[in-house]
This record gives sequence, structure tokens and C-alpha cells, in this order.
Amino acid sequence: MLQENFMTHPQETQNFYSSANSALDSTQGDSSNQPHKQTKTAEQIRENGQCILEDNSHHDTIYLLSIIGEVEGHECLASNLKSTKYEHVLPQLAAIEDNKKIQGLLMLINTVGGDVEAGLAIAEMIASLSIPTVSLVLGGSHSIGVPLAVSTNHSFIVPTATMMIHPVRMNGTIIGVRQSYDYFKRIQDRIVGFITRHSNISEQRVLELMTDTTTLTRDVGSILVGKQAVQEGIIDEMGGIKEALAYLYQQIEQS
Repeated sequence: MLQENFMTHPQETQNFYSSANSALDSTQGDSSNQPHKQTKTAEQIRENGQCILEDNSHHDTIYLLSIIGEVEGHECLASNLKSTKYEHVLPQLAAIEDNKKIQGLLMLINTVGGDVEAGLAIAEMIASLSIPTVSLVLGGSHSIGVPLAVSTNHSFIVPTATMMIHPVRMNGTIIGVRQSYDYFKRIQDRIVGFITRHSNISEQRVLELMTDTTTLTRDVGSILVGKQAVQEGIIDEMGGIKEALAYLYQQIEQS
């Protein structure tokens, strides 16, 4: 899995929390103030790709979370790269769990992967939410994006989206001793274990896909396109935003 960084600016962090708090606060506001709500929603999307979906015929309140670009780890990435910051997402997920008005979570994914520990931390938080959760893979959900995609109660993928599964990768200095290999294997076991616990694919099959040498020309691993991810048991079913929302509304009604 890739280990990436992103530049975090103080003003950007302040804007995120201000916008995120506005998103949660909007669930408690006056629904008659429609122009103000639309302005707030536009600001939330612009600042962090998150917003509240509440103007629907089901009268349900759904939190929209986007996992985009690279999942940033403990080091900062270049400022010109799109990223998802775990220090933003984790508190937001805690706030969602604590907010009684939020009835469901819809996660949109288009990521190249990123830091293993940050990605697993977000995935574990999502998997432990008490509200119904649905993920929708758009574009791609590569590397650590695979555990993120399966962390929800139910997952969807569009026909053209791809998922890349490959062995663990590490940046920086690596000491050529057995302990380094054992450490790599322990990291990989955590990833594989999470995927198999939250999907319908076996551990053996995940390892086979990870170590395939016939698919990628300059790498080891596999690329699954749309329906293939469903056939392998990683993603639950094919579908787009319409199917994802319909399933989420159904689960909210039954909960």
C-alpha cells in the first residue's frame, strides 16, 4: 500500500472544522431557510467534499463523506495533491456517531490509496458506526482504498470503476533483514484480515490477487474492474448513486 504525505495549512484546517461543524449544525436549523441552507451546502462541498443530504422525500438525514485523492498519513504531502486527511475524518466520524439526527452515512470513494495506518483507522471507525452505512466506488478504490470500500454495511461499484490489490509497499530506508519481511507480513495480515472480515472474499483469494504476476506489466497485483470486484466477493453489488441511496433509505427505514 502507498504511504503518502500532504501539506496541511493552518487556515485550511480551520476552514475544514468550521465547514464540518456547519454541516452537523445544519441538521438542527430551520428548514424554511432554504437559500441559506443551499449556500451552506455549497460551502461544505467546496471546503471538504462533505455535506448533509436531507431534502429528500424520505425525510432522512444522511451524511455524505468523500474519500478522494490520496489518504494522507503522518507526514505532509505536496500542496498540489488532492488528499483525504485522517485528522479531519476521524473526529468527523465521532461527531456523526454522537449526533442523533444523522440517520445514515454515504461514502463516495475515488482514491489511489495512501497510508496504511491512516486508511485502516478510518475504515475501523466507519465499520464501528451504529447507523446504516453504504459505500460507492467511483473511478477507483486502489490499495488501502479496498478496506475503506468494504468497511460499510453494504458496498456498490459503478461498471467503469477499478480496484487495485497489491502487496504492501514501504517508502524510505529498508534494512535487508528477516525482521523487515516479518514486519511487512504483519502489516499485510492486518489489511487482508480486515478485507475478509467485511466482505465475501476468502483470505487465500485475496493473497492470490495480491501476488498475481500476470496482470500488471511493472508491478505485482491485480486490477478488478466493476463487475469483477463483485464476482470476487469484495463489493456487494453493481450500482450507482441511485441504487446506493435507495439501499441506504431502506436500511434507515428498517433500523
